[in-house]
Amino acid sequence: MARKSIIAREEKRQKLVAKYAELRKQLKKEGRYDELSAMLPKNASPVRLHNRCKITGRPKGYMRQFGICRVVFREMALQGKIPGITKSSW
Repeated sequence: MARKSIIAREEKRQKLVAKYAELRKQLKKEGRYDELSAMLPKNASPVRLHNRCKITGRPKGYMRQFGICRVVFREMALQGKIPGITKSSW
């Protein structure tokens, strides 16, 4: 499991991106690119976000469709907690 501080930092970035999204969009539309870096905080850029597992905070092996990492996905699928997912056998 990831450290709580790293998970909290990522959540803080997500809030900043959402807060400044409209202003960023307006500045880009007007072509004032030099003001983007001057007016907005660095963490308000969506490029700085990193997908993390919602349960463990693991940064790698993230599955967008479910919002969790592959390890948690496998555990939940085997327990039957994800509808429509079954272990393949042939």
